[in-house]
Amino acid sequence: MYTLLPALLSAADAISKPNIVLIMADDLGYGDLSCYGSQNCNTPHLDRLAANGIRFTDFHSSGAVCSPTRAGLLTGRYQQRAGIDGVVYANPKKNRHHGLQKNEITLAQCLQDAGYQTGMFGKWHLGYQRQYNPTFRGFQQFVGYVSGNVDYFAHLDGTGVFDWWHNAELNREEQGYVTHLINDHALEFIRQQQEKPFFVYIAHEAVHSPYQGPHDQPMRKEGGGDIKSAKRKDIANAYREMNTEMDKGIGQIVDVLKEVNLTEKTFIFFLSDNGANKNGSNGKLRGFKGSLWEGGHRVPAIACWPGRIPEGTVCDEPVISIDLMPTILELANAKIPAGHKLDGVSLVSLLKDRKSLVPRQIFWEYNGKSAMRQGHWKLVLNQTRKEPIELYDLTRDMSESKNLADNQPQRVQQMQSALAAWKSDVQKTATTQPEK
Repeated sequence: MYTLLPALLSAADAISKPNIVLIMADDLGYGDLSCYGSQNCNTPHLDRLAANGIRFTDFHSSGAVCSPTRAGLLTGRYQQRAGIDGVVYANPKKNRHHGLQKNEITLAQCLQDAGYQTGMFGKWHLGYQRQYNPTFRGFQQFVGYVSGNVDYFAHLDGTGVFDWWHNAELNREEQGYVTHLINDHALEFIRQQQEKPFFVYIAHEAVHSPYQGPHDQPMRKEGGGDIKSAKRKDIANAYREMNTEMDKGIGQIVDVLKEVNLTEKTFIFFLSDNGANKNGSNGKLRGFKGSLWEGGHRVPAIACWPGRIPEGTVCDEPVISIDLMPTILELANAKIPAGHKLDGVSLVSLLKDRKSLVPRQIFWEYNGKSAMRQGHWKLVLNQTRKEPIELYDLTRDMSESKNLADNQPQRVQQMQSALAAWKSDVQKTATTQPEK
């Protein structure tokens, strides 16, 4: 449902090809923005973006950790179907050889085919090998890193390997604080776009560890090992500084769009890849990153397109990150290959016409745990040994404190059956990963 909805422009006007700015924060929790009630972080630029657009209260990442959500975001498919249901680790003893396979069609590929200029700046985390580089997956420009996180100054991944790329080549020349670099390259990309519509994916490292503010020092050494003396002890302050710098950069993105007269021609969407860990805030939600309680996957999300979608609006429809690809493709009048299955649904009618979505079921699975939404009911399986089956009424119990499973056996059975059917479906069509 919506509140404070002004009149919208005609449907014909709303479906002109907009520029697309997709911004993803890393490990940012539901309670980490001031417009979501944060007491620790002041985020005036994101607050302003929300005031000029739509703030979602029931938006979810498709994964409870980073790689899966990113796979879902860029394919419009549950990550279990897209072949990346867990983290792609930097450690070669784990699954460093995995990545987003070529049979998976990306949002960037579809938009490039539709005439868009495409650029990505920041965190990839969908494959370390060169064949998985974003420039081979639909992005014409890429500056950033391919691992789960890097030292914000030394640009080293968690194993001490240098990880800063310009397109498909390492670049050791560029120095600077990662948050600033990501934003600066995105600003340059936007300024360069004059002739064609553009899609820019800005995948921030903030507020993921290592916890380094803009005035700190490198923490990692090449080849492995940390510089212990450089580690911050006041993590809460570092976290706030990191969030502040990301927020400032997003303000600069909005400003440059105004500078080049593209404000009303640009659709902006901001989200986080999963909930916060214990260093951040998920507000009143239960659980943290990695869990399938709400704190693991209900995240802040904001949509803004001045003059096209309503301002000052709060939307409490349940929405998931895999919905963004079909949404953006519809806005861009772009197509996917015939017969290619997307799991998300377009939000265009929700955004521009205030129409509620058709009721549906939404699913999560990670590390042996499963969950699903059916309306305001949520089923959680195997999150704890003490209560392997949990059922919550989220309209009355957003913090998932009262397990109603024993009181609703028929509902539990029906939802378990639906979850089992979903698992069977995605497993049948799942993209496989190569052996070592």
